[in-house]
Amino acid sequence: DLAAALNERGQVRYLRVEFAAAVQDFTAAIECQPGFEVPYYNRGLVRYRLGDFDEAMKDFRKVLELNPQFEDAALSLKQAILDKEEKQKRGY
Repeated sequence: DLAAALNERGQVRYLRVEFAAAVQDFTAAIECQPGFEVPYYNRGLVRYRLGDFDEAMKDFRKVLELNPQFEDAALSLKQAILDKEEKQKRGY
């Protein structure tokens, strides 16, 4: 389906380090199928990698709202929280 195809294209773009395009694809996949947790997770990974911890945490929390058993999202959320706290401690 379209949401899965957009998610797949986003993953390819992510691997090519085309982060802005990947975020667009993951967002489009979410808009097509708001209950599909995987694009939220993938978008969260890109946002995390870009250092946008707040937005990454929102995406990871949404994944866990949709699928509480999604262990990678739980781990990624914990890591984003820790990294945000570390960034704040260092003052940047």
